[in-house]
Amino acid sequence: MTSAGGVQGGGVWGAVRPHAVRLAAAALAGAAAELCGLGLIAAAAWLIARASQRPELAALSLAIVAVRGFALAKGSLRYVERLAGHDAALRVLAELRGRVFDALAAARADARRRVRDGDALTRMVSDVEAVQDLLLRCALPAVAAVVCGAAGVAVCALVRAPAAAVLAGGLLVAGVALPVVAAVAGGRAAARTAAGREALAVRALDVLEGAADLAMAGASARYAARAGDAARRLERAERAAARVSALVAGAGFAVQGVTVAAVAWVGLRAGVDEVGAAVLALTSLVAVESVLPLAGAAQRLREAASALRRVAAVLAAPPAAGRERPAPLPAGPLEVELLGVTVTYGGGRGAGWEGAALDGVDLRVERGRRVAVVGASGAGKSTLLAAVCGEVEAASGAVVLGGRPLGEYAPGDVRAAVRGLAQDAHVFAGSVRANLLLARPDASEARLREAAARARFAEVVEEELPEGWDTVVGAGGRGLSGGQRQRLLLARALLADPPVLVLDEPAEALDPPVADVLTRDLLEAPGGGTLLLVTHRLAALPAADEIVVLDRGRVVQRGRHADLVAVPGAYRDLWDAELLSA
Repeated sequence: MTSAGGVQGGGVWGAVRPHAVRLAAAALAGAAAELCGLGLIAAAAWLIARASQRPELAALSLAIVAVRGFALAKGSLRYVERLAGHDAALRVLAELRGRVFDALAAARADARRRVRDGDALTRMVSDVEAVQDLLLRCALPAVAAVVCGAAGVAVCALVRAPAAAVLAGGLLVAGVALPVVAAVAGGRAAARTAAGREALAVRALDVLEGAADLAMAGASARYAARAGDAARRLERAERAAARVSALVAGAGFAVQGVTVAAVAWVGLRAGVDEVGAAVLALTSLVAVESVLPLAGAAQRLREAASALRRVAAVLAAPPAAGRERPAPLPAGPLEVELLGVTVTYGGGRGAGWEGAALDGVDLRVERGRRVAVVGASGAGKSTLLAAVCGEVEAASGAVVLGGRPLGEYAPGDVRAAVRGLAQDAHVFAGSVRANLLLARPDASEARLREAAARARFAEVVEEELPEGWDTVVGAGGRGLSGGQRQRLLLARALLADPPVLVLDEPAEALDPPVADVLTRDLLEAPGGGTLLLVTHRLAALPAADEIVVLDRGRVVQRGRHADLVAVPGAYRDLWDAELLSA
């Protein structure tokens, strides 16, 4: 994989350039194989026709050797072409998928949100594979067709020039006019097919990932029907594309037959003997056959161009802000400061009211301090954490990390320094151990178990999971209860142990008493980095160094728990509501 910067600069062709030598070797081998095929047919035609005249064997020996040589060389060169071409194409696919993944990871959060999950999957898989079609079924056949067609015209010119002119005309029809018609006729079908694949991917992902929720809502049949409609639309688009392909293929064979007949007729009219006529006919047959794949290549080119535009849009997505020569991050826990930070979503609307999700927030968290952020639902708590992580861009103000604005660091360094648990954190398909080690692949067994114990997850693994640490869970946490999933995600965040740990509702889905004990332990844990913790439970917050109260995107109160409950205000209202609900 490449760096984010390399991704943005290289584009699609940046993934192709490192493998240009392999592609050139495949193209040369393919062209040479076509030439050998042309030579084989021409030599064999001459040999058969000449042998019918019963000459001396010595007169045929050179042609016999040529036929054998061309036959062996054609097979060998075709093998080299397939091997080198597919090797290069697969290397390009691997490189390009890495670039697409890096671009999505490095892009600003607003750019990532514009790409739906199913659409992102389509771009990572189907659209990237269009490069393979472009290379193996468009570029390489085009090189071979040009070389073989030119050689065929040259051979016919050696026999009779008028026959060569007729062959050149047939090649232009089959290799230029027909591909243009195929591209134009298949363009709409290709666009509908690409849109259909994207729609089906989104619908299918909704049905698969939301199966449990859809079943509870009684909406499974409705969403399955939508996916079925998308599949039928895709089927109709693919049938239309197949009809165009069939018509183009039939037209190509017709052009080939007419060209062969015309070349032979012109040659005979020009006075060639039976041997020359056979050479002309079979040479023109092979020459035109070499350009017939160009019609299909033109159709694939239209499809590939549409797919590559979508891939290019991902690669061109604006990256998170960063300097060409980023500053190094200081070691150890880091101070975090927000200076007049305002964040807006979608045309200036906040989370449920007119205005900003964060509105001129000033906040300083000294290194090593444990700060809790509270507020009513939609107050801007998660947005504040996202701003600290660099996941949302401030409309005004600045986020300062370790004494420098976030934009002065490399985006990858910021992601490594400010990590933790988001509300939409993902559990990957795999073992419990593998999910934990994603945070720190080199973590020792003791460190892994320590992080799990802090999250109250170790006892869950050892007492409730059938295979312990090697228990395999499904994507999204299938096979785990809500509480087990939350503890796994928290343990993974604690194992990372970044300079700034951000936790968004770390005790969500846990019973209130357990949640309060866990939150208190997180706030009282000795050592470690700076901690920013969002929670709606207040019982454990006396352990926090400071509490920040948000309301409608603004900091309305801050201080220690005892001081805040002693005065009327938003925090005491939240505290009273929690006491009443207990």
